[in-house]
Amino acid sequence: MTGLTHRQTEILNIARSFGRVMVEDLAKRFEVSAQTIRKDLNDLCDHRSLTRIHGGAIIASGVENLAYEARRFVAAEEKKAIGAAAAALIPNGCSLFINIGTTTEEVASALTSHEDLLVITNNLNVAMLLYRHPRIEVIVAGGAVRRADGAVIGSTAISLIGQFKVDYAIIGASAIDEEGALLDFDYREVQAAQAIIANARSVMLVADSTKLRRSAPVRIAHISQIQTFVTDAALPAGLANICHSRGIEVIEAMPKLGDLDEQELEAAPPAAVRLR
Repeated sequence: MTGLTHRQTEILNIARSFGRVMVEDLAKRFEVSAQTIRKDLNDLCDHRSLTRIHGGAIIASGVENLAYEARRFVAAEEKKAIGAAAAALIPNGCSLFINIGTTTEEVASALTSHEDLLVITNNLNVAMLLYRHPRIEVIVAGGAVRRADGAVIGSTAISLIGQFKVDYAIIGASAIDEEGALLDFDYREVQAAQAIIANARSVMLVADSTKLRRSAPVRIAHISQIQTFVTDAALPAGLANICHSRGIEVIEAMPKLGDLDEQELEAAPPAAVRLR
């Protein structure tokens, strides 16, 4: 990419490796002021290489998702808060689908104290989190396993999903556009997500606010097809209006102050600091 300084190229490489970069960390690394780093990030955003978040930036997306391990670093504490809030809405003694994603895995982590759950999943990481718990029965969809993230995708997985009608579905999305489209990158993963939505009585979307600033090419569904949206910040006006008009329950779950590092605390908006 032309027009970038050596430091900006290094910043972009770091972001590609870890999913996000933070202003204070970069200022220390390169021994420059925070203001200089903010200018670098703004330049990279102008090149559409990065997208700004509070206190830093993440890799911009379009047709290719971040590497799975890198996604774990993006909004990590927010995802934990979302997972805990979503799990609190799931009663004991119910059945549920949990699909692919780092945020849905946080929901699974927060479900380990539940009892008498039946969990059907096409996410091997979710299965590994839950199968040891004696009061949770886990069924894993069969088929080809995507080596990058442990996702089970393809017609065999979709066929198994179609044999169930569950109480809840927990789904994620790689991007949400201003018109309410839920988007992802892999059409095979999307087909599994669509089957999950079709075979659940209530659908819960779990997605942090960085997904509102991303794009992806494959449509999963429209937000009107879900009943509950658990996120970490107030929605943009247009999306909030869609949720209100469709009767979708929107829950904002923010990390506790102790979970945020110094630069995140500094960058957090007042509403985020007040919650939880």
